[in-house]
Amino acid sequence: MQDTFDELYKRSQEGNTKGIDLYSIITSRENILLAYRTIKSNTGAKTCGTDGLTIDNYKYENEGKFIEEIRNNFNNYKPNSVRRIWIPKSNGKKRPLGIPTMKDRLIQQCIKQVLEPICEAKFYAHSYGFRPNRSTHDAMARSMFFINIGKLHHIVDIDIQGFFDNVNHSKLLKQMYNIGIQDKRILAIIYRMLKAPIKGEGIPAKGTPQGGILSPLLSNIVLNDLDWWIANQWEEMKTRHTYAQKGGKVQALKRTSKLKQMYIVRYADDFKVFTNSHKSAIRIYHAVRGYLKDRLNLDISPEKSTITNLRRNKSEFLGFSLKAVKKRSRYVANTSVSYKKKKTIQEKLRQHIINIQKSPTYESIVKYNSYILGIQNYYRITTHVNTDFREIAYRLNKTIFNRLKTTGKRGVPRNQSITYKKYFKNNYRTFEIQKVNLYPIADIKTQNALNFTQEKCNYTAKGRKLLEHEYLDNMINKEINALMYSTTEYNSMEYMDNRISKYSMQKGCCAITGEFLLAERVHCHHVLPRNLGGTDEYKNLVIVSKEVHRLIHATTNMTIKWYVDNLQLDGKQLKKINTYRKKCNLEAIKE
Repeated sequence: MQDTFDELYKRSQEGNTKGIDLYSIITSRENILLAYRTIKSNTGAKTCGTDGLTIDNYKYENEGKFIEEIRNNFNNYKPNSVRRIWIPKSNGKKRPLGIPTMKDRLIQQCIKQVLEPICEAKFYAHSYGFRPNRSTHDAMARSMFFINIGKLHHIVDIDIQGFFDNVNHSKLLKQMYNIGIQDKRILAIIYRMLKAPIKGEGIPAKGTPQGGILSPLLSNIVLNDLDWWIANQWEEMKTRHTYAQKGGKVQALKRTSKLKQMYIVRYADDFKVFTNSHKSAIRIYHAVRGYLKDRLNLDISPEKSTITNLRRNKSEFLGFSLKAVKKRSRYVANTSVSYKKKKTIQEKLRQHIINIQKSPTYESIVKYNSYILGIQNYYRITTHVNTDFREIAYRLNKTIFNRLKTTGKRGVPRNQSITYKKYFKNNYRTFEIQKVNLYPIADIKTQNALNFTQEKCNYTAKGRKLLEHEYLDNMINKEINALMYSTTEYNSMEYMDNRISKYSMQKGCCAITGEFLLAERVHCHHVLPRNLGGTDEYKNLVIVSKEVHRLIHATTNMTIKWYVDNLQLDGKQLKKINTYRKKCNLEAIKE
């Protein structure tokens, strides 16, 4: 689908999306299979909707039958009811979550994949929530840039009241049409999705259900108008003179205009507007509130929406605390873990420690260590991260010692695991339980928050090269495409998808000989054969050449000798072959 997505992105950038048959692209075989593959890899794949089905119910379906079923659902789309669950919030309230059925999630994923490149080309550069390759770290880096370099120390912090529950459906469909999604069949399907009945509550008059796959993209479409409206007040203001550099235009606007300097940094429905004076901040506050109410039919929460002078007070954003602190002759950004998050981290770590005391198993220790790595990774860009985590460690020191002193041994780790050596450089004392070292809370060092490189993009060749993760080269992509269309006697959805995953993971090489395999020579071996209870799951498959596969299952001495001689296998390779033969209840091949 990559070429199709690239073309959609390019046409959207050029403003040339009229007449695109989105319905045909969305219901294409490749797009449906990609949707299945994506959903299967999500943690929510095991969560059922009101019909009680999960992704496992589709694994054993015939591929052709599965695709036909999804297409039929598109032809006469009628969404199932949404399962409502409530998630506790830190303030004691509960957040409503809507879980669509697996069929509806597959259809939403099919739509999202095709609409995303169109929307990405039109989205404002500095919105960071629910967008590919962007994160909270990018939003924080942008915020710190405005404090350090832009000298913008006044923040307008707007909290939209129940944003996801109050999105206007008619306004949203108009915004989608204006952004370039002009296939009315797709707009009609999305409208039906928005009107999907919530079990026990009825048909919603407004809002997008949190929990739906399409909801994050729709929320960005809604607030994209706000992003560009604020950007056009200053940053993207059109001028009669064309300046060579963007900084030149900014300087000219400062000298010759009375416009209010403002920049927005948004992550989902959480955003801040940076400006250079309290007077400007007051005007921006009222202007943004009016725009949200008049143009988007959204209300703000007055008690949570504030104006902050960062030189005097802190402001919280995405779990971080921001402040401008004087350093020599200028002000710099001082960031730390917010007070609320510190308390949350302490409580969660305390509960993990209690769990280890009650049940000192490998699983409970791994959960504790995983949580430590997770919070350290999230907060590593704060300027005072070491101070914050030392404080947390100090507050938990007695709890750890008193509860674990009889369970494990405390000291500087000697037999450190590879992960421990990678992330922890200082010789902090910690407990060793079940031959596993607990990760030290305070052993963390701050890292620079780097601004997001706007050229990074999934839908351009240059953008993909800039991405941190490695892409398969053209040859492997070509063979994966051929594998998609190759037929097999047993072609369940799970087998067909996992065969491609395994080929990709092995870089197209045979697990025994290491040679690169073209699609026609690819055989997918079941480590534990199906007739002995083996399944089509990923860990039970391995990619080998046609000749190696025949040798694994060979039973006559003549056949075995012929393949061994022709393949010219060494002792190590024969040992691997024999490992697979043993699983098949076959005799080992002698060297």
